Order: sequence, then structure tokens, then C-alpha cells
Amino acid sequence: MRIAAIFFVLPLLAQQPGGRGPAPVQTGLAQASNTVQPAPGPSSDQVLKAIDDLQWRLEISDIADFDKIAYTSLPPAHNPNPTGPGAGNPLIVHGYTFIPKKLDRSRKQPLIVMVHGGIHSNFTSESEHIVRELLNQGYSIIATDYRGSTGYGEGYYRQIDYGGREVDDVYLGMQWMLEHYPFLDSKRVGIIGWSHGGLITLMNIFEHPESFAAAYAGVPVSDLVFRLGYQTDAYRAEYSAPYHIGKTVREDIREYERRSPISYVSKLQTPLLIHTNTNDEDVNVLEVERLISALKAEGKKFEYKIYDNAPGGHMFNRLDTKLARESRQEIYQFLAKYLHPGI
Repeated sequence: MRIAAIFFVLPLLAQQPGGRGPAPVQTGLAQASNTVQPAPGPSSDQVLKAIDDLQWRLEISDIADFDKIAYTSLPPAHNPNPTGPGAGNPLIVHGYTFIPKKLDRSRKQPLIVMVHGGIHSNFTSESEHIVRELLNQGYSIIATDYRGSTGYGEGYYRQIDYGGREVDDVYLGMQWMLEHYPFLDSKRVGIIGWSHGGLITLMNIFEHPESFAAAYAGVPVSDLVFRLGYQTDAYRAEYSAPYHIGKTVREDIREYERRSPISYVSKLQTPLLIHTNTNDEDVNVLEVERLISALKAEGKKFEYKIYDNAPGGHMFNRLDTKLARESRQEIYQFLAKYLHPGI
């Protein structure tokens, strides 16, 4: 079904839509100044996002009531025209909601906040197997495409605020879910994320410890100052881009510390499980070990496991393999202690 949908949309992509790519060259009479040009269409990432949204509906509708929502979050972190019309307006953010079809809505039920990873990525149907596993355990889910996510055009892409207002986007998505579904229990909210999603998970529980009953951070980005020391120039450029932080870590170390979970370990109150892997090719195990050591130095109680050369590297427990499923069972057992007590 996914392949058929992609072939269906290929002619659309061939039409040179507007967005991040270059505009088509106009020739002949089309260059005349009084010629009305066609309005730009959606960018290719928006088209692919629309395809994946359809894929979600096809893959999950058998067990879940699925919806895509829009809500308001904090205004943009950077505004090139702060005195222009609408300057300071809240940013519109999109999210995905999943509610088990067989859920007993006459009783209070737990909620999972699921955070996607990637500096610029989005919540895709590649996570369908994990979402399905959570739904089968009776969890409702909210997953936000926070500012900077792909799939919404260049304007939204450039709203990126890594370790900043993206954290608020996710938190406000959770609040939206609780406000709209009264059967969800505000005292039984869990939050989970891998990689950059792990960073957002940690920042949320450090900033809002009263709001989360349990948290899982898989191979989490933890220390941006340390991380950017071992990453590539291209990776560092994502942060120092003019529309983002605008400075390198050398130029403003404190700003990078402000966006790093390791700076806030003293605030941990939420039950937390951390996983990392010694052969992680993205988030080096040393970075996560620094987080673990910092938590221990603060005398914090938490759980962690360091996997030794688990196949899959950075993706080791998100794959659909025997080891990955076993690792996720560890996560689910941990969450159940706080979100499904008695099960």
C-alpha cells in the first residue's frame, strides 16, 4: 500500500512545487511581467507527510481511533519582523492521537506522550509497531510534530528550537490531550523518547516533574557541549544556523548548556529508565554515561541499562527483532509499575 501511494504522488512531485527547492526557470512569454504565475504548491516534504498520514490511518485503524490535531504553543523563538502583523502570535503545532478502540472510557486511563527523534525529522508510521504494542497495553498516545519537524514546509522547519520551545510544544500537546479526553488520568502520564526524543523527554520531566508519573529515555542526547565535540561540522552547522542558535558552541557554551539535560539532573523526581548501547554510532555511549554519572552524583534514584554491542547500534531496540522486542518489554514493565499498577 505504501509503494502504491508513492507512485501515485510522483507526478505531483514532478510539477516543481514551491517550498525548499529552487523555482523552475520561466521561458518565452511566461517571463512577461504581467503574466500571472501559478501559486506555489506544497513542498515535497509536505506531500510525503500527507502520504505517511494516510499510511497511519491504513495501518492503525483496526485497533485505534486515530486523529491528527492542531493546537497553539509558544510564539516563535526568533521573529525576523517583531513589529509586523501577527508578530508574537502562538505557533500552530500538529500532533497525532491514538486511543485504543476497546478502551473502557468510563474509567480513568493512562496516557503516553511519545516523542520523535531527529534534529529535523517527524513522527512517521515507521513507529507503527511500537505504537501498536502500547495500544495493546491499553495506553492512549499523543505524539507531537514539534517546531523544526519536517513535513510542514520550510517556514516550520526554520522554527527549530532544540532543547528550547520544542519542549513546550510537547508538554502542551500532553495538556491538550488531557483537556479533550476527560477519561485520561493526569496522574498516570508517561513520556518516552529515543535520541533527540530522549532529550525532550528528560527536559520535560526536569521542568514539569509533577506532570509525569514515569519516563523512558532511550539513547538520549544529554550533553550538547560534549556531543558537538565529537560530531561533524555539518551536524554542528544545524545548531549555529542563523535561524537557530546562531552561534557555535565555542562562541556561547552557556547557551548550549542551557539546552542540555545534564545541566538539570538535580531536578529529577520522576521515575526514570535509561537505555544506551556501547556501539551506538550516533549518541556515543560516553555521552549517556556522563548523564548517568551526573544523576548518581546528585543521589538520584533511577534505573538504567547499558547494552553491550547490541545489533542495530543507535536503533537497537526500536527494530522489529527479538532483542529489540525483549528490550521494549523491559520498558513496558517499567512503565506498567507506575501507569498500570496492579497489572
